[in-house]
Amino acid sequence: MPASKTPIYSALAANLAIAITKFIAASVTGSSAMVSEGIHSLVDTLNEILLLYGIARSKKPADKSRPFGYGRELYFWAFIVSILIFGVGGGVSFYEGITHLQHPEPIKEPFWNYIVLGIAFCFDGISFITALKEFNRQRGEKPFWSAVKGSKDPSTFVVLFEDASDLLGLIVAFLGVFLGHQFNNPYFDGIASIIIGLILTGVSIVLARESRSLLMGESIESATLSEIVALTESDNAVTSVLQSPSIYLSPEEVLVMLVIDFHDALSTSEINEAISRIRANIQQQFPIVRQVFIEPGVGNEQAT
Repeated sequence: MPASKTPIYSALAANLAIAITKFIAASVTGSSAMVSEGIHSLVDTLNEILLLYGIARSKKPADKSRPFGYGRELYFWAFIVSILIFGVGGGVSFYEGITHLQHPEPIKEPFWNYIVLGIAFCFDGISFITALKEFNRQRGEKPFWSAVKGSKDPSTFVVLFEDASDLLGLIVAFLGVFLGHQFNNPYFDGIASIIIGLILTGVSIVLARESRSLLMGESIESATLSEIVALTESDNAVTSVLQSPSIYLSPEEVLVMLVIDFHDALSTSEINEAISRIRANIQQQFPIVRQVFIEPGVGNEQAT
C-alpha cells in the first residue's frame, strides 16, 4: 500500500521549529551539546525536504531517456539522506564534542537548555509516534526488523529512524547539560556531543545499508513471485516457467521478466496470444507489476 507523506511533513515542521529554538538556546548558554542538537535538527529538516523532492521526482512519467520511469530517484535521495546524517550531523557533533573537550567552557543559564529540550522532546515525540503509526500500518504483522529489511519505501523507515535518533540525542543532550551543571564539569557536555555523533553515525550506517540495497535493485518477495509463476504455469499454453527475474523500479512498481517454455504444438500466433493473455492476467491480479516482459524459451529436455 502506498506510504503517506504525513510523517514527512510532521517531521519537517517539527525539526525546523526545534532547530531554531536549539540554536537560540545554544547562543545563550554556550552548550556544545545544544549546538550539536541544533545541527542535528537542521540536517533532519534538510533530509525531509530531500525525501519530498525524491518522492516528487519518482512520480515523473517515463520518457525516451528513462523508459522505465524515475521511480528509483527516491532510493537515490534516501541514500543521500543517510550520507548527510553521517557526514554533516555526525561529523559536526564529533567536532563540537572534541573542541569542547579541548577548550571546555562552563554552561551558562542551563534553565533555557532544559526548556528547549523539553519542548523539542514533545515535538519529536509527536513526530516519532506519527512515523511509527505509518510504519506499523505498512508492515502489518511482520516483525519490526524484518519489515525494515523488506520495506521497498525508504521514506517510511528513514523518518522513523531519524525521529528515534532525535529522541535519543535529546536524552543524551539533557544528561550532558544536567551532569555538567550538577558537577560543575563542562566535560560532560563535550562527551554528550560525541555520544550524539555516535548515535547519528549508527543510524546513518543502517539507513545507508538499506538504501544502497534498494538502489542496487531488489527482487519482488519470493512468495509473490511464486504466485506469479504458478499463475503463469496454470495457462494451458505453458509447459513451465524457466526463469523469472524481477526488480523494484519504485516502491509501488515492479518489473518482471518471464522466460516460458510453451507447448511445441503451438503456432507463432497462438504463442503471441498466450503472451498477451498471461501478461493481462498477471497485471490484473498483481497491480504492483507494471512491466511484464515475456520471452519464449526451450526447456533442458527439449534442448538436448
